[in-house]
Amino acid sequence: AADTVVLRVGDQKGGNRSLLGIAGVAKDLPYRIEGSEFPAAAPILEALNAGALDVGYTGDLSFLTAYASGAPIRAIGGTRSDARTQAILVRQDSPIRSATDLKGKRLAGTRGGWGQFLISATLEKAGIAPREATFAPLNPVDARGALMAGSVDAWAVWEPYASFATLKDGARPIADGEGLTPTITFIVASDSAIATKRVAVQDFLTRLNKARLWSLDHLDEYARNTAGLTKLPEDVVRAAYAAQRSSPVAIDDGVVKEIQEASDRATRYGILSRTLDVGRAVDRSFTAAASH
Repeated sequence: AADTVVLRVGDQKGGNRSLLGIAGVAKDLPYRIEGSEFPAAAPILEALNAGALDVGYTGDLSFLTAYASGAPIRAIGGTRSDARTQAILVRQDSPIRSATDLKGKRLAGTRGGWGQFLISATLEKAGIAPREATFAPLNPVDARGALMAGSVDAWAVWEPYASFATLKDGARPIADGEGLTPTITFIVASDSAIATKRVAVQDFLTRLNKARLWSLDHLDEYARNTAGLTKLPEDVVRAAYAAQRSSPVAIDDGVVKEIQEASDRATRYGILSRTLDVGRAVDRSFTAAASH
């Protein structure tokens, strides 16, 4: 029918669309999903900003970076993963044993997201001034190559890259995000979709949360499916999912406070251009509706 709502959803290979499908919660949709696949979160945010997408997903800091630059978007839901799945990795033969050994070293990570944040937070915790180490802004694929080639000393990354590097490259973690980062992946909607497609957006989020809970009880099946789609080794995907234990998170006072603290840190580190009011960057009404 011509009046059917179309929800334009940004995804990554083996992402939310495939999870909805394998969990069996994508049946009888009262709207149509028009999915687009992106290689990473950054272009999903660009497409949301440009009005080409209604809904997407991205890590908490990448979302805040886009929001700080004026993107008309809000976080409406999300998942939390174990913070230890964000890690700083070194080569097996590296003399680096702990965070204190990072002084004077060259450290790779994504700019404006989890990589840069974890490096800054880890250095701070170890009492190393930012100028006492070199930040090399690299995407995960390039950073992995640089670490293996020895052109960087350490790499700050997340799953499934961390499991791939440890299982297949023999890399080892020397620090992780526990106590330093919320490790929340936000479901993000454009302001216009929230205003004009709210019922569809709410339904999509509710189904995603159901699918996410299903995945926790079906890790093997979920990993096998994702491995088939992404061509990543199944043992890597299974290890990543088991370590992450990603589960739905409600956007409530606790989460807003936690993200506000991370946001203030990121501003202090120079990752965010300005201080943000996280309460204004989120829309809690979807969480409230989902709990009824």
